[in-house]
Amino acid sequence: MSPRSTLVGQHDGCSFATLAGMRVLITGLSGTLAPKLAAAARQAGHEVIGWDHHALSPEDTDGGAAWLQAQQPQAVAHLALGPVSWAARLAAHAAAHELPFVFTSTAMVFHHVPDGPHRAGDARTAQDDYGRYKIACEDAVLAADPGACIARLGWQIDADARGNNMLAQLDQRHAREGRIGASRRWRPACSFMDDAARALLALIESHAGGVVHLDSNAHEGHDFHAIVRALAARFGRMDWQVRADDGYTHDQRLVGDEARMPPLSARLPDLRR
Repeated sequence: MSPRSTLVGQHDGCSFATLAGMRVLITGLSGTLAPKLAAAARQAGHEVIGWDHHALSPEDTDGGAAWLQAQQPQAVAHLALGPVSWAARLAAHAAAHELPFVFTSTAMVFHHVPDGPHRAGDARTAQDDYGRYKIACEDAVLAADPGACIARLGWQIDADARGNNMLAQLDQRHAREGRIGASRRWRPACSFMDDAARALLALIESHAGGVVHLDSNAHEGHDFHAIVRALAARFGRMDWQVRADDGYTHDQRLVGDEARMPPLSARLPDLRR
């Protein structure tokens, strides 16, 4: 444990420590969720450093090791896409220095057959390249650092963020097609980015380990059609033409860690009706 650690409590029956004023390496700062995590970390009094992949390739093993040694991060949150070997090397560095390490994975490690809701220990059944890539990263991280935390997330929601953000994607779909088809047979894993960022920071600060599911829809289980309509009401998308269908069928919820995330209805009041 780092000499700057202070014992503050227990989690799941085990003592944990939190680090005040950590120097946190967050990869993926040019992405969607990582900037939210960085903002939450700074607000909590931590220093944030990023990995500039333009200046230092994630594939540069020796250069990366020297950079990590020079930067001396006290915690690592790996949110960027990149080589599986990069994730493994970051995890190995964290293990060697007993640092908190959090890797963000996805609900996409689970195919819709067999159906969910999905628990942390369920077999990962991804059939697409992205899901299989995340499975490979999960395995590489845990092999390099058995104490690492794998945080699986669903589709993220934010009022402003671009990229793979549900609200932005729905805006684009409506602009492109003039309507939004939304399945009543899909219960997506999803959460607001600010809530996911706070949960990720809590995992870092508590030096959590193992596989964790961060899903604001895990307990309530709203279907996609209801969520889209609630988003339209919450964000003033009165022009959206939302059409219910029964196309995609999947209970995609990531269950088992419901207490770590606020329910989706806390952000979308129309879901309470």
